[in-house]
Amino acid sequence: MTEFWVSSGHHLAGRTEAGGLAVTDALLLAYLARPELVPPAEACAAERALHAALLADPRRPVSPAELRALADPDAVENWEVILGFRDRLLKARSIEAAYLDLVRGGTAGTPGLFLNQLVHLILRNALDGCDDPYTLRAAELFFRPQRVSLSGESTLLADAEIIEAREAGASASPLMAMFGAEPASELDVMTDENAWTYWSRSDAFTMALNVSANPRSREGLARAIEAWLRHLLALETRVEPLARIEDRDWRWFVGLDAEATRIGNALWRGEAADPEALTRVIALFRLTIPDTARVERTVAGHPIYLLLAMGPDKRVVLKPQNLVAGLPLAGTAA
Repeated sequence: MTEFWVSSGHHLAGRTEAGGLAVTDALLLAYLARPELVPPAEACAAERALHAALLADPRRPVSPAELRALADPDAVENWEVILGFRDRLLKARSIEAAYLDLVRGGTAGTPGLFLNQLVHLILRNALDGCDDPYTLRAAELFFRPQRVSLSGESTLLADAEIIEAREAGASASPLMAMFGAEPASELDVMTDENAWTYWSRSDAFTMALNVSANPRSREGLARAIEAWLRHLLALETRVEPLARIEDRDWRWFVGLDAEATRIGNALWRGEAADPEALTRVIALFRLTIPDTARVERTVAGHPIYLLLAMGPDKRVVLKPQNLVAGLPLAGTAA
């Protein structure tokens, strides 16, 4: 099997009997080594000592007195969040179970960075053995915000962090800038001819995805959604890309991001469609659940529509927790 997403830390996690991910000391140490968690140069001696102690024993309890000893109130708050997140992982029977607990209990107070790391890690487990680069590239939307570039008939998705780094640095071509081209146009767009190169650069996030002109891109996202729901909820689904929703009796929808949720809610309430807002919808899907016993009675047997949209800033920030919390399921599987 070809390796991918080494940066997820998948190789550092253990495995549960049910196929989930288990927290290991190596995984906790990888968190502690992240630049965001390493005490800055101006940190007090107590904070540096706390970090060193956790590096020596990443599971050690930390008393309130140790936190109160930190000189910077912001550092105290940061460490409370970090340690609360760590303790939540340690208490759960798997990393997947910890994520579900977070989503169902509300993610307020959990930094988006931590949530994205969990999704990256869990999705790597869910897609283990996947041999389709389109599915893997599309799955990056679950944990990497994207920037949209509209060019003719093409709607390109490129990694927002990569694009912003190019815009801030000197890597963008002066000639491209002169003609007003976006940095995304300098990235390789995944095609059937170059998709094989994804394996050698899966952790670089430097391939763009054409979600309008290349149907395999939308199919890839559909397969990623199926894998996510199968792995987290033991829920078998069929997800199909759509050009438009023609169902006049649509019973349920899930917005895959905040903008899509806003647009979908307006349509659901019967409000007149805002033409400008509708242009921001970049993908539609129909999700069906064969096991109707898993679905609320009023929706069972009917498709569920999924909407993906870009914000006014041309960013796409997919929220995978919406799929977990937003489906009309009669029961939940942890």
